[in-house]
Amino acid sequence: MVDSGYVRYVALGDSQTEGLGDGDDVQGLRGWADRLAEQLVRASPGLLYANLAVRGRLAGQVRAEQLAPALALKPDLATVVAGVNDLLRPRFDADEVAGHLEAMFAALTDQGARVATLTFPDVSRITPLARPLGPRVAALNARIREAGARHGVLVAETADHPVVTDPRLWSPDRLHAGPLGHARIAAAVAQALALPGSDDSWTRPLPVDPRATSGLRVLAGELRWAGSFLGPWLVRRVRGRSSGDGRRAKRPELLPVLALD
Repeated sequence: MVDSGYVRYVALGDSQTEGLGDGDDVQGLRGWADRLAEQLVRASPGLLYANLAVRGRLAGQVRAEQLAPALALKPDLATVVAGVNDLLRPRFDADEVAGHLEAMFAALTDQGARVATLTFPDVSRITPLARPLGPRVAALNARIREAGARHGVLVAETADHPVVTDPRLWSPDRLHAGPLGHARIAAAVAQALALPGSDDSWTRPLPVDPRATSGLRVLAGELRWAGSFLGPWLVRRVRGRSSGDGRRAKRPELLPVLALD
């Protein structure tokens, strides 16, 4: 067994890192960060893991609410993934969002942590109604790469591979990865970290689904999505509410991890 060398892993972020789309609030959420911790513990059996992520958080809120607790846990590995909620806001500012991310990169790396993050897929390739967001995603990804390079942060380039926008990797709301998507994100970050057993298999496409090419099926899917998810999301925005109101981190303390088969 090759030891990864990591003892304390802390994940910071929003709903994706919390694990939405992979499990539920009744049985529990798993998510890519949990899956990454499970892979880490296979190489480092004594690994401790905390997940500070809370759904609905903007990058500035992740910085304000999670950075200090993360630093207090003294991680030797941290993941910082945030910005998607900012992308969806009318007054999105890529420089402002990247500034919050870079501040977290700097603070964690200055304390000695190895930090990893990732780039985001073009959401317009997941749902055509989100086409106006494409340039925003590209702008934020460019700034994440630049900030990562300045601080020695590992960037998992999940944006560059067509498979990441395969609908089968996403949950019905199209905002959160499904179980297969979370597994691929974890594999991408594991490869960026060069963990034992990691490789580029997460980039490989799924078998062709002939049903995906049906125009009527695509249109029907868009209409269902708009009614079931887009509409309620817009109502929350108008009311100034967030899916994360009143919620706390699911795993605020460093705890042992069980390796799952």
